[in-house]
Amino acid sequence: MDRLNYQHLFYFWNVAREGSVTRASEKLRLAQPTISGQLAVFEDAIGAQLLRKEGRRLTLTEKGRTVYNYADEIFALGRELTNTLKGRAGASGGRLSVGIADALPKLLVYRLIEPALRSQERPQVICHEDKVERLLAELSLHGVDLVLADAPATVSAGGRVYNHLLGQCGVAVFGAPALAAKYAPDFPRSLEGAPLLFPTPATALRRSLDLWFENRRICPEMRAEIEDSALMKTFAAAGVGLFVAPVAVTGEIERRYDVVRIGDLEGVTESFYAITVRRKMDHPAITAILESAQDLLTLA
Repeated sequence: MDRLNYQHLFYFWNVAREGSVTRASEKLRLAQPTISGQLAVFEDAIGAQLLRKEGRRLTLTEKGRTVYNYADEIFALGRELTNTLKGRAGASGGRLSVGIADALPKLLVYRLIEPALRSQERPQVICHEDKVERLLAELSLHGVDLVLADAPATVSAGGRVYNHLLGQCGVAVFGAPALAAKYAPDFPRSLEGAPLLFPTPATALRRSLDLWFENRRICPEMRAEIEDSALMKTFAAAGVGLFVAPVAVTGEIERRYDVVRIGDLEGVTESFYAITVRRKMDHPAITAILESAQDLLTLA
């Protein structure tokens, strides 16, 4: 394949978005045989099947997902160019697609991404929240530009990925005022039998917490295991139990959820990583995130 036929790519992109040749034909106002024929020519030029039939819907193959993600970027850049030529505000910022591990504290995630929003390029930021494994798969297919996670990617993730340690942060125990008043005295021994909301076992923080409690022979009451950090704080605000969160966002947590910082868990830290592929290393918005993270994340 010497040259990419962008017209064929455009037809494929629309079929993938619509999920069927019929709907894509209606949208583009072209005959179905025309679209089907051009798709066949495009797949032949690519040398791989890009779409497969699942019931009444067409879905992307692995190769199709890769081509679709590139096409999405290509046509987004085309729209940005059109807007720039027409002098529309905010047209020159590009896009930054961020994959966010679902266990990460959302307040801290915002603080990490905020420098990109304030950067001179003013990119359009697109956030995807999911399991780390699925986000890393999207990263390898160029579906996202970087992944924010609480642990580095390992060789099992496949492909060439690069881990950037953004920093480490101490953690503290928080709770609604009534629970805080009860468990603050004699902290951390007061956590024996205390109602606690835990992150799920798959997270690095959970493994650190289990080890910390085991080493100190403290056994709290596990009231719930909650994957989403924002949902955990909502439970805690209602007085269901205590929870653990990074000290770097103490002020925001206390104001937003009306909870109190009871005490710090000495020796427990939470790490934060930005995971990228080499192709995206020169993205100015990613650079802004990497350069600002150390100021936010401290071992306080």
